[in-house]
Amino acid sequence: MARRRRVLGGLLVGTIGLAAGGLGATVFIKSPAQAAAEKAAPPQDVLTAPVEHRVLSDTLVTRGSVTAAQTVTVSPGGPSDKSIARSVVTKVRTKKGASLSFGQVLLEVSGRPLIALRGDLPSYRDLQRGSQGDDVAQLQKALTELGHGIGADRRGTFGAGTEQAVTALYQSRGYAPLSASVRAQPSGTETGEKTPPTPRTAASGPVVPSAEVVFLSSGPLRTDAVNAVVGKEAGDKLLTLSAGRLGVRGFVAAHEKGLVHAGQKVEIFSEVSGEQATGSVVSVADAPAEAKKDGAPDQGGYAVTVKPDRALPEAFSGQDVRLTIEAATSKGKVLAVPSAAISAGADGRTSVTVQGPDRAQHRVEVRTGMSGDGFVQVIPQASAHLAAGDRVVVGTDGGARKQSLE
Repeated sequence: MARRRRVLGGLLVGTIGLAAGGLGATVFIKSPAQAAAEKAAPPQDVLTAPVEHRVLSDTLVTRGSVTAAQTVTVSPGGPSDKSIARSVVTKVRTKKGASLSFGQVLLEVSGRPLIALRGDLPSYRDLQRGSQGDDVAQLQKALTELGHGIGADRRGTFGAGTEQAVTALYQSRGYAPLSASVRAQPSGTETGEKTPPTPRTAASGPVVPSAEVVFLSSGPLRTDAVNAVVGKEAGDKLLTLSAGRLGVRGFVAAHEKGLVHAGQKVEIFSEVSGEQATGSVVSVADAPAEAKKDGAPDQGGYAVTVKPDRALPEAFSGQDVRLTIEAATSKGKVLAVPSAAISAGADGRTSVTVQGPDRAQHRVEVRTGMSGDGFVQVIPQASAHLAAGDRVVVGTDGGARKQSLE
């Protein structure tokens, strides 16, 4: 009897075990239909954005270079002192990025100075007693500005007063001016007699060699590049100097030229320093610039000259900057929607789809105006209602939980 109870007990336990195993199987085994449903993409969700009341600006983005009003490259013009056999750099008194002043000695070549003076004409000849012309007048004005008066000399005539001023300039910089023989005007008769004139004794006076001065139009002055090396031969492009306020020159393509006009506002941004400035368009070239042989970025575009509202920091000098030109702007705030919200039907009518709080949608016919910054001006047609804060459909997001774009 006891044996029979044990057998029955074993059967009962086995039955319970099988039942438990069957229950476990129903939990972990999935049908093919269930597995496919779980792998399927979630249903698409509608993306909306608010209608806004805002000022629209249509902008054009291009590149530009920051340059000064004048750029001068200093190259050796041969020894100013004929007794010098070689042109060797003996001193460099500036460095890249340095600010300069008029009257400053920039470098020495074979012991002779190069002095910065104010003037618009480049130095093209040696000046001495008896020289006349606009370049002499320019020299006289530069000397006077530095405190060296020219006495009774007439404007544009190099006389005794200008000689004294030149000597004073050189001596104040620690140099002696070079001298040149000057033959005085011969004396003749005033009676009309054909008597040969009597030559007067030649005199010596200070000379201003063209190789010892560089004229720059206006301040501020700065050194853009230094290639001169002390002890080395004075090769080409010893220094690159710039003068005047920094300006910006950009380029636009032919299809963009019509969007840019004088007076438009411009944002100037330096990716190097992160600094930003504002300015305005001064002019747009009528003809395209020729592409440079060195592959410069203009590529035949139309030059756009931009004047900064305030003097740009010197850190901008020589930089390639981003220019954002405000090509057009609405006079005030207008009703606007993201451009993705605009749709056009087969009948040519334009509309937006408005979604209400209950997710119900209805179409509103609109007329579009100007566009800018990714938005389009919309004007509701007929009795249609559209107001700032309404939600318009801009697309769908497959399975995204967010139902709107802020």
